[in-house]
Amino acid sequence: MTILVTEARKTNAIRGDAFMERHFSGLVLDIGCGDDPVVPHARRFDRQDGDANRILDHLAPAQFDCVHSSHCLEHMSDVPAALAQWWALVKPGGVLVLVVPHEDLYEQGVWPSLFNSDHKASFRLDSPASWSPVSHELRALLSALPDAAIEEIAVQDHGYDHGLRRPIGAWGRGLYALGSWRSAVMRRLFGGGAAVGWADRLLTRLEQGLGRPVAQTDGAALAQIQAVVRKTAASGPPAA
Repeated sequence: MTILVTEARKTNAIRGDAFMERHFSGLVLDIGCGDDPVVPHARRFDRQDGDANRILDHLAPAQFDCVHSSHCLEHMSDVPAALAQWWALVKPGGVLVLVVPHEDLYEQGVWPSLFNSDHKASFRLDSPASWSPVSHELRALLSALPDAAIEEIAVQDHGYDHGLRRPIGAWGRGLYALGSWRSAVMRRLFGGGAAVGWADRLLTRLEQGLGRPVAQTDGAALAQIQAVVRKTAASGPPAA
């Protein structure tokens, strides 16, 4: 799945050399990375390689030192089942490094997602309840994996302006749909010239002042949760 590739690049920029060396030095599988693997030597698994929901149909279990996935799990049709299969690919002693959007920062209280219509699930951290009908509490989800020890788990909101978050009602959803339609029409009619880009940005700011939701991850901001989970003992593959 070639989805939100820039999010992986932004995440790598804040991880630091020690993190990269510790987790990505061995045999790495990157699920859903498109043409932008987390490290150059990672094996890629994307749409053209098969269905990531049933990845054990394509790859043998317990063969990777690290399984990495950034902004892919939310596109899976059955999140717990897909995650169990991804986990089965990790060697004993290896790690799963997972990044998913944070529902309050990314979806901002609206489902289906305004900002990515292919999202099938949302994620929260250390919150007992959610406004989302398809929410997963990530710590509980990962803790349920066999032989799993969570080494790190945290919200990453680098560059995110929490002051731009606001309750999104029907008016805001309408403004967002209208603005997205307008931008697409302007690009189609006038191309990508500087003047058109400037006018589009100005109109977008005016709409945001009227209550249009802000998709901050279109820029430099992060709105996600990262987790590192180590496999402490041998585990067999989940049942098909």
